[in-house]
Amino acid sequence: MTGHPGNMSCAEFQAQLPELVGSGKDAARHPHAQGCERCRALLADLETIAEAARQLFPSVEPPDELWEQIESAIKKEGDHAPPAAPQRR
Repeated sequence: MTGHPGNMSCAEFQAQLPELVGSGKDAARHPHAQGCERCRALLADLETIAEAARQLFPSVEPPDELWEQIESAIKKEGDHAPPAAPQRR
């Protein structure tokens, strides 16, 4: 790898992309991306794909009533459970 991030090759930058994106940093601000039109275009494509994926699977929080129903069902199941077998000594 080269010494300065702006002087790294496209392959070196692209190898670091998963870590860079996973860190939450803005990959477009990376010195290599700012100086490399090809990698900026790749980042734009990746952002478009990621946004499309988020649209396919929107985040939905279950309603509070669902948790109450689950808790109630668990308690009912516990009430109807057979008694524990006596332990042998």
